[in-house]
Amino acid sequence: MIRKFLAFVFIFNLTACAELQQVVNQLPQGGGIIGNAEIASGLRQALDFGIDKQVTKLTQTDGFFKNELVKILLPQELHKVDKALRDVGLSKLADEGLKVLNRAAEDAVKEATPIFVDAVKGITFTDAKNILLGNNDAATQYLNSKTHTALYNKFSPVINNSFSKVGADKIWSNLINKYNNLPFTNNVNPDLTDYVTGEALKGVFTMIAIEETEIRTKLSSRTTDLLKKVFALQD
Repeated sequence: MIRKFLAFVFIFNLTACAELQQVVNQLPQGGGIIGNAEIASGLRQALDFGIDKQVTKLTQTDGFFKNELVKILLPQELHKVDKALRDVGLSKLADEGLKVLNRAAEDAVKEATPIFVDAVKGITFTDAKNILLGNNDAATQYLNSKTHTALYNKFSPVINNSFSKVGADKIWSNLINKYNNLPFTNNVNPDLTDYVTGEALKGVFTMIAIEETEIRTKLSSRTTDLLKKVFALQD
């Protein structure tokens, strides 16, 4: 097995400009060498694990708000709103405004996770050959590039509905109205749906990347035979 794996590495280095599929197809299929379908299946499984194990955390109460890696902070144009309200004794309202942005994201991810699952099913060996030996988040970046626009279009209405569901629309309407009524301030009217949608997507891919990196770098995280076989090729 070791000799065959070393032969694989040697061939790959000599043909860096050739397609990985051509290399794999030239290798014997017995003795532990795996085929194209298994490689693609292994990458799909790694992303499925990331969605199931990590993204699910975001759907829980405080999944965004108490996770410093993905917590949604105020957009730049609202920093002055936050400061002004705190300066006039409205810190509690400002704190609640920040929390409901994260609540909306948590609610939206709960509704949209199946979109990621469907997207993962579409990974082929042609895709897999380009990401297996890539960076620690190569599969996640692939998923991002292939699905970001479609996911944004799906997330945005869910986020918008979530604002109403968690009361964010009323809280922010009240918060911004109070700020706009303060003397010597310029009125603001940020597109919070667009902002939170983008931040929610960013958070989702961050968590998927965490799981992918774990599987790529830690043998103990390869909890199935398929993951062990596939990711041994990139070790």
